[in-house]
Amino acid sequence: MTRAVIAALAIIIASLVFFEATMQPTAADRNGLLMILLSVAALTAFAAWWIPRRARRFTSLQRTVVVVALAAAGVIGVATAGAAMVMFFSQHDLNLLLVVLGFGIALGLVLAVTIAGPLNEDLRSIAEVAERVAAGDLTARTGVTRPDEVGAAADALDEMVARLETNEEERRRDELARQSFLSAIGHDLRTPLAALQAALEAVEDGVAPDPERYFRSMHRDVQALGALVDDLFLLSRIESGHLEYETMEIDLAELADESVEALEPMAQRVGVSLVLETEAEVPTHGGPEVLGRVIRNLVDNAIRHAPPETAVRISVVNNGAATLRVEDDGPGFSVEFLEAAFESFARADRARTRSTGGAGLGLAIAKGVVDAHGGQIWAEAGPGGKVAFTLPSGR
Repeated sequence: MTRAVIAALAIIIASLVFFEATMQPTAADRNGLLMILLSVAALTAFAAWWIPRRARRFTSLQRTVVVVALAAAGVIGVATAGAAMVMFFSQHDLNLLLVVLGFGIALGLVLAVTIAGPLNEDLRSIAEVAERVAAGDLTARTGVTRPDEVGAAADALDEMVARLETNEEERRRDELARQSFLSAIGHDLRTPLAALQAALEAVEDGVAPDPERYFRSMHRDVQALGALVDDLFLLSRIESGHLEYETMEIDLAELADESVEALEPMAQRVGVSLVLETEAEVPTHGGPEVLGRVIRNLVDNAIRHAPPETAVRISVVNNGAATLRVEDDGPGFSVEFLEAAFESFARADRARTRSTGGAGLGLAIAKGVVDAHGGQIWAEAGPGGKVAFTLPSGR
């Protein structure tokens, strides 16, 4: 309101100065002009005060635009009529001017309604989309395309809803993956526990024909449970950002050789041979324990998925970075699974059982450890399982 008053005063002063400079008015002319200017300024000030207060109660922007247009036309009409009464001596001429002014005001109102209609529709579309989103419909879009502020608001709303829809889809996928993950973990825990319980009952009841064999089976089940618990604990540390290890200069080829030696008996039991191809030394920096765990996980997965009488090939080279690659002749990864192969809750593929990889925590752990060492890990589509990772070279 203050700005409107200041602007009105400035316009009055500018009009008087222009009038004095161009018209050489008499005292009567000055008084008449001043009265017209003050009357029009007072009407404008009242409109500037009254319209915003009334417009807040309007339910349609179109009505606001019409009222503003009518007020503007009224100000122009009063100014013109006042000037006409001073200028014209004929009532006939004055009446003609008023008729033309009325006609112009009416056409101006038609134009205001016509222009405000699309604007009102666009704003209604924005409001409807906001209501649908609030009700949970994340597919709603405004469909408004404008270069002005209304268009910018519609674009911002559409972008926000699109992000919400994407986040909701990701949340649903994560929830499904989490449920599948927990189901697989429950299966991997339940299977050895059930076997342990059955073996213990058989030994206790004295019905075990070969107690030593039962104890060996129980020992393997306990080891499987321990390995699964260790994997879960390591994965939780990785995802919480609390993975700790002692960094030192290590030979990735030596770590691979140790992993192959440890897993050789398991591979022989299922008829799979391990082939290690490595350079004399492939230096890097990192934690030997956690990196050894990564290599064993990758080789163990390859053994479980490799067909009998085939080989799992492990290659370690220094090609500007310390690179380790594990390949088997199994079915490998599908193209669809590659996108989620290393995600925390995408390990539980239904095709995987305890004998062929369990809940599949190995890739999640491998990614977390390799990322922590500043490296990269990836998998390639089948046929044949192919997983590789690189680490910064130690030299």
